[in-house]
Amino acid sequence: MLIKIIAVGINRANCYILACEKTKEALIIDPGAEPDKIKKAIAKLGVTARFIINTHGHADHIGANRDLGLPIFIHSADSDCLVDPYKNVSAFFGFNITSPKAKRLLKDGDEMKIGQIDIKIIHTPGHTPGSISILAGNIIFTGDTLFENGVGRTDLKGSSEGDIIHSIKNKIFVLGDDVVVYPGHGPSTTIGKEKKRIFF
Repeated sequence: MLIKIIAVGINRANCYILACEKTKEALIIDPGAEPDKIKKAIAKLGVTARFIINTHGHADHIGANRDLGLPIFIHSADSDCLVDPYKNVSAFFGFNITSPKAKRLLKDGDEMKIGQIDIKIIHTPGHTPGSISILAGNIIFTGDTLFENGVGRTDLKGSSEGDIIHSIKNKIFVLGDDVVVYPGHGPSTTIGKEKKRIFF
């Protein structure tokens, strides 16, 4: 398994390239901006990107979807964010960011592969209704649900403090303490570390 982290856009959102080292197939997680930077990283790694997974529909996580020209996967509850600048919050900041529609609408428990890597989708609502986390072996990509020493915002339309607490406690913290967390912004951490830092 190969993971490349690219911080993109004014919010420095983490775009991830997750690739199978054997087959050289890859998926792109949250290409939020700077598509040329992402394309160069893909080329440098020598992998072939097959599809995009958006952990949620906010503009800083979907902004480069269109330019990458790949099939887009997103949870059904956030699918409208792709095409509505008000739902993806870009309109409130003077932008009108949109994305092509999703090729596949995800749901909790969905499983798929990229190369020989098994991936499981975990629905973790709270930051947005359709927020997901992506489990791949001993790592999890949590989007804007769980960060190092923090949790995602719940003051935006459609967000819920109760839901995000439930998601973290019952969907993420039930995984092993040694599971590595790759968040939507900032450095990686582990579930064990965050259990000690975050109290609900």
